[in-house]
Amino acid sequence: MSKTVNKLPFDKSALEPYMSSNTISYHYDRHHKGYAKKLEKLVKGTDYEGLSLEEMIVRARKEAQIDILNNAAQVWNHNFFWKSLSPNGGKPNGRIKNLVEVSFKNFGDFENEFRSAATGLFGSGWVWLVLDRGKIRITTSSNADSPVGTDLVPLLTLDVWEHAYYLDYQNERAGFVDAFLDKLVNWDFAAANLESEAAGRAA
Repeated sequence: MSKTVNKLPFDKSALEPYMSSNTISYHYDRHHKGYAKKLEKLVKGTDYEGLSLEEMIVRARKEAQIDILNNAAQVWNHNFFWKSLSPNGGKPNGRIKNLVEVSFKNFGDFENEFRSAATGLFGSGWVWLVLDRGKIRITTSSNADSPVGTDLVPLLTLDVWEHAYYLDYQNERAGFVDAFLDKLVNWDFAAANLESEAAGRAA
């Protein structure tokens, strides 16, 4: 089960000053790995034990196995979240830039809508940029929920649980969201997910 927690794609200090190494240490080592340890205990000796995270999520959702669903989804969500971040984040280029502009009229409108979704989500959850029938849109999910097992294709995500930003921004979620949009979005990861989906359809 330890293999379900991906290695961080950057050094813990690589995102400073926008995300501190202290925040990433707590988030990755305690929260992310904590979900994996709990999941391991939950599925040990069950039919879930040999499944992938995606298979666990789909099956647990269908069978209303809430503890397994929540922990499997949180491991998967965090694996995806770390890849959505980059010390070289900024603006998109190429096909994904064009698709964002077509879907949201312009990049400024996209940022405003993403910011509104992230700051307006009550409580804990996630903000997702997804591909939905050829168009990019923004969606949110509460707690551990995610697009896994749905018709939506996740391209990138932002974790807006308080543990993602409280050490650096206290209760100012908006500051964290701004830092993500301005400095940390890994558009190369989003573009790779977009191209992977296109290749899958072509095959």
